[in-house]
Amino acid sequence: MTTNNTRRTSDATSSETTPARDSGLAQYEAEGRAVRANMEKLRALRLAREAAEAAAAPARPVKKTAARSGGKGTKAGTKTTAKDTPAKLSDWLASQQRGGFRT
Repeated sequence: MTTNNTRRTSDATSSETTPARDSGLAQYEAEGRAVRANMEKLRALRLAREAAEAAAAPARPVKKTAARSGGKGTKAGTKTTAKDTPAKLSDWLASQQRGGFRT
């Protein structure tokens, strides 16, 4: 029995292809080529549309930036507030003790 099973599996996995397999594979490859061609066409249309929109759009004015002050991480002309500065560890520990939490 094992020789029959071996022979069947070797027939099923042989390198020879049947005409039905060839036509199915050819159809699969043809559909793949058609999909890729359609994607290329749509991509070209999208790029052309985006280029036309970019050419038709008015140019955006460039904003001038103010000279930087010596402050680290702050923008020129802005003031730092209590919300902008990070809380100190000692303040946080004190609030935890006042709240009854053990640290």
